[in-house]
Amino acid sequence: MQPTSMKPFGKIRNFFWPIYGHEHKKLLPMLALFFLISFVYNILRCMKVTLVVTPEGSGAEVIPFLKVWAVLPGAVLLTYIYTQLSNRLNREQVFYTMLALFLGFFTLFLLVLYPNRAFLELSTFSDMLHGVLPDGFKGLIAIIRHWPLSLFYVFSELWSAAVLSMLFWGFANEVTTVDEAKRFYAIFAIGANFSGIFSGQSAQFLTLEEYNPRLPFGNAAWEQSLALQLGVVLLLGVAIVFLFRWVNQTLAAQKIIDSRTKPILDEPRQKFTLFECFAYLAKSRYMLYIAILVVAYNIVYNLSDVLWTDQIKQRYPDASDFNAYINEIASITGVFATLSGMVLSGNVIRRYGWTVTAMITPIIWLITSVGFFCCMLFKNNIHLSDLMYSLFNMPVASLLLMFGSAQMCLGRAAKYTVFDETKEIAFIPLPKDEQRKGKAVVDGIASRFGKSGGSFIIQVLLIVCGDLMFTIPYIAAIFLVVITLWIIAVRRLGKLVVSSIDNQEMQNNLPPTTTHTNDSLMACSSAS
Repeated sequence: MQPTSMKPFGKIRNFFWPIYGHEHKKLLPMLALFFLISFVYNILRCMKVTLVVTPEGSGAEVIPFLKVWAVLPGAVLLTYIYTQLSNRLNREQVFYTMLALFLGFFTLFLLVLYPNRAFLELSTFSDMLHGVLPDGFKGLIAIIRHWPLSLFYVFSELWSAAVLSMLFWGFANEVTTVDEAKRFYAIFAIGANFSGIFSGQSAQFLTLEEYNPRLPFGNAAWEQSLALQLGVVLLLGVAIVFLFRWVNQTLAAQKIIDSRTKPILDEPRQKFTLFECFAYLAKSRYMLYIAILVVAYNIVYNLSDVLWTDQIKQRYPDASDFNAYINEIASITGVFATLSGMVLSGNVIRRYGWTVTAMITPIIWLITSVGFFCCMLFKNNIHLSDLMYSLFNMPVASLLLMFGSAQMCLGRAAKYTVFDETKEIAFIPLPKDEQRKGKAVVDGIASRFGKSGGSFIIQVLLIVCGDLMFTIPYIAAIFLVVITLWIIAVRRLGKLVVSSIDNQEMQNNLPPTTTHTNDSLMACSSAS
């Protein structure tokens, strides 16, 4: 809610840049920090998939096994480390420690693990497993065989949970009021989406088509491309450290952080354990609904992502071509997400409220899944394939890849804007200790359980069915059930979010809710 002493924005400024002059000191440096973190995230996301899917004997089947048997334990361990660090160090020190962990591993991978991967691979043991286990375990065997690449996948996957969710959003939620968040977070999303455009194009620029003997590293074009991209990651990681230090000190020095959003260095903090975080989740309906949203999105995304990645591998088996294609998709996603952030994100929540805005993401996934799963189901049916060709004038395989890519572009764009914005706003009315417990469990554990849950479903289906294509009907049915639960959780959480915001305003002795934004929130909640 805007304080009554502040003048309302004009129509054009309210649509594109609803920021007061004095707020630029807080917004712009945080926007730059979020841009860099998101830039690194987008580069790592494409590299990690390329590295684990394209080696000989591997494929999209490796992803479900990785997320259950490697990423999930890693997420639990990372969350434990984060809670222990939070209990012993201040916010700034936690940030530096976590960043050092990631940058240290990426340096080790670049200089030691990847150049010596052939020597480090467990080929003999993997061949023995291949002769003993059924075909459905092919993905698990590939993880063991290429364990240095699997370890890189885990660290890259955890970058989003640790640096994006825990560190940046935890910092942003503590120094931002509810009213600021309604205006700031949409702009953060636009900055992150621009990073997707630039990171995708940058990665393509750094992807070499041919081996360059003048470069002093790498024995093939893809190895040189990987080294260049990882070098950019490490340089940006160092820049992130220095920028965060500057942002943290600048906000405190200029006294931009008010009494409510004072740095946690100056606040008495209640220590909490990982068990206490889970106990809080079990007792709080509010936090449980947030967790359901996060778990549902990650299940839906991962079910589709494995199938889509398999189609890309069939079309582009070469690592350089594979990486170039998914980086191009990342750039297109950035364009869609930027447009979504400018047109939908902040404006929809200010006009129509939290519930309507949060409902956009599951509806997009539901609609786009129709074309994707229909093509998957029709692919091996000659008559239906001919019908699809006559309607769209392209082979079903090409149509399938197009629908899958469209689903990823639109679904990710919605996630990066309206989904993330509404999720983070839901945290803000909570007390600081509850925010930290909730962030640790929801972003550190629940998101990983969602990804691992989707991956576990595919694992079971692979073991039972033997091949990824035979799992399509079952995945489609599960997809529909999860989206239905997601929509129900959005409707119920919407009522609690509005109630919490109103209670916070009463506790802060703010005037009664009279702004257009909060009127819309109330109307939306009542409608739900």
